[in-house]
Amino acid sequence: MKKWFVMTLIVALFVVAACGNGNKGGNEGNTSTNTPGNTATNTPSNNAGGEEDGEEITPEPGAKLLVWESKEERPFVEAIAKEFTEKYGIEVKFEELGAADQVGKLISDGPAGLGADVVLFPHDNLGKAVSAGLVLPNDFYEEQSRAENSELAINAVSYDGVLYGYPRSVETYALFYNKALIPEAPKTFEEVVEFAKTYNDPKANKFALMWEVGNFYFNYPFISTGGYVYGDNGQNKDDIGLNNEGAVKGLEFYGSLKNILPMNSGDVTYDIKKGLFMGGTLALDINGPWTIKEYKDAGIDFGVAPLPSINGQPASSFSGIKAWYVNSFSEYPNAARLFARYASTKEAQLKDFEITGALPANKDAAADPSVQSDEIVKGFLQQFEQSTPMPSIPEMGNVWSPIAAAFSDVWNSGKNAKDALDNAVQQIKDANNGAAAQ
Repeated sequence: MKKWFVMTLIVALFVVAACGNGNKGGNEGNTSTNTPGNTATNTPSNNAGGEEDGEEITPEPGAKLLVWESKEERPFVEAIAKEFTEKYGIEVKFEELGAADQVGKLISDGPAGLGADVVLFPHDNLGKAVSAGLVLPNDFYEEQSRAENSELAINAVSYDGVLYGYPRSVETYALFYNKALIPEAPKTFEEVVEFAKTYNDPKANKFALMWEVGNFYFNYPFISTGGYVYGDNGQNKDDIGLNNEGAVKGLEFYGSLKNILPMNSGDVTYDIKKGLFMGGTLALDINGPWTIKEYKDAGIDFGVAPLPSINGQPASSFSGIKAWYVNSFSEYPNAARLFARYASTKEAQLKDFEITGALPANKDAAADPSVQSDEIVKGFLQQFEQSTPMPSIPEMGNVWSPIAAAFSDVWNSGKNAKDALDNAVQQIKDANNGAAAQ
């Protein structure tokens, strides 16, 4: 256990500040600017270099915390909260709330002092949270977080150059393969096409490969081989790379795959392909770790591998990073920082993997034998290393519909790829330069 450097002067400052602060949503012992539309600033009173200098952050006297998390993660949160309380004597309560719903609820509950002290959401909601002044920077533990976690994860939970998140887990999709139908995962899409020529039988529902053809989340790999969504690591709304030469070539290749999957894009749904894979007639499925349990329960002997290369280049998938964030309106911001740190260390991430199967963002945790010995998990982590975090700026909301329509036009109607992408990009630019993304 690290030593606590609790100085009488610091305690006195907390007491004086607490007496002068009548706002329940305020921050004891801190200076805070909580104005909607601006990033809140809230610096720990004892942040003189942070933990890297051997200091431990000092929780506010009488601190108690509320944490929001989803139902699926409850076993981990309760386990890590119990450890935290035993170590620091700070009570932690859990309230069930889905990760995707937390920013919206924090917008209404945060300023009123009703929001959780520590929240957890996928990184693509970060821009919205920062723009509304809802979360504090990860300042005291910044150096540790940067050093310990994947660079992809750190970039994803940063906004406008500022680190806000305490990374906890990563998520992307990869290639599932039925070993009874195809013993080894294909390394290239050309291999997939060749396999399909001898395996496909649409009348018998036998297909070499399926993915959600109409969903841009799963179609991004075809853009990734030369194209991109937004420049500057997804932060620059004025730099759109969805219709450059590489993106056009990728979309043209995407369109050619209808030869091995002769179905309309809207007919290749998650449930359809899951049923075929579990039924033993679909050989390859591009899917995420959320499907692992069902496939195991179905008795399928399957493996997971990185996506096949496209046009001779590695295929990058979209990835999401879940991280803890400290509510800028928390009454106990230092205690909240301490919990976010404690619940995101290597040890905590390994515990999360053990309990829920969440893939670690921490580099040492990801390299741990308990993780690497699982071949299925290893396949996802390999794909994550060549993934692209979804842009977190609010303008990402303007991308999904136009680009999905472009892919649909090419797949279903044979539209020229360049024309389809030019049209989509113009719609995105119009939305970015008009009303703010919702």
